[in-house]
Amino acid sequence: MLAVHIENGCVTVRELPIPARPPGYALLRLICAGICNTDIELLRGYYDFRGTPGHEFVAEVIETDDARLAGRRVVGEINLACGDCEWCHRGLGRHCPRRTVLGIAGHPGAFSEFFTLPERNLHIVPDAIPVECAVFTEPLAAACEILDQVKIPRAAPVAVLGDGKLGLLIAQVLVAHGAAVHVFGRHPAKLEIARAAGATVKLAGDELSQAAFDWVVEATGSAEGFDCAARMVRPRGTVILKSTVHSPLSIDTAPLVVNEITLVGSRCGRFDPALWLLRKGRVNVGNMIAARFPLAEAPRAFERAAGKGCLKVLLDSSGTGGK
Repeated sequence: MLAVHIENGCVTVRELPIPARPPGYALLRLICAGICNTDIELLRGYYDFRGTPGHEFVAEVIETDDARLAGRRVVGEINLACGDCEWCHRGLGRHCPRRTVLGIAGHPGAFSEFFTLPERNLHIVPDAIPVECAVFTEPLAAACEILDQVKIPRAAPVAVLGDGKLGLLIAQVLVAHGAAVHVFGRHPAKLEIARAAGATVKLAGDELSQAAFDWVVEATGSAEGFDCAARMVRPRGTVILKSTVHSPLSIDTAPLVVNEITLVGSRCGRFDPALWLLRKGRVNVGNMIAARFPLAEAPRAFERAAGKGCLKVLLDSSGTGGK
């Protein structure tokens, strides 16, 4: 099989054996995958990663012990938890201290023709959701996680910093929730996607509002985004942190303490709300697809995905892919 490999800042495509299927796992054939900012950060050295990346995918179940899954299109949760520890018994397997993470830590990722995941991680994709929409399930679930962590009243003003892939998904989720969403970004074309979804938009180059929002979501993907979020949140407000960047943050804690700011780290989310939003057409992800490449052209795909202002780049397992 073909598999993408990242090492020392280089992307290559290798031929590897099809992986064996352990008990309780399904063997999956990739249909479509998405390159996200985390994959780009892995390429830049995040986690000192070497191996096959990829965690946003739609796949067909080829081998399984679960008849319900056989032959179905699926998406999958990326954390492979042990199932036995305190965190797992509390239903928080994504924080299991013995977990591995698909395409990020300890488990080969989805950028390969075949890969494995535990059957309990898989969710069947409803027939009504096209493949190119279903591939957004994992990042959309991460956007939905905010509403599981923070109780935001309907019609409440919320600032979303960042008009990248995740920022636009977060904006759409919060609009669907009923919040008054204000998106701050650097790219007019991207901001237009947020505006079309019902958000108010503003170029980040303009003067940013100071102490204006009770809830600020930081999704810039940059080390500087946190300082902007800290300035925009009101006293006793909440900053939700979504960015993961390779470079360390330098934080001035004094205004956070003086203004009694709550910081909420936010990562993966439940898949069911994301699949519901996609099935109901409550979010528009089609206009976020910038390009599609066949898996064999992964180096070109990564180059495109890392380009300034690029949105979602997809990898198709077939030999075709429109640029």
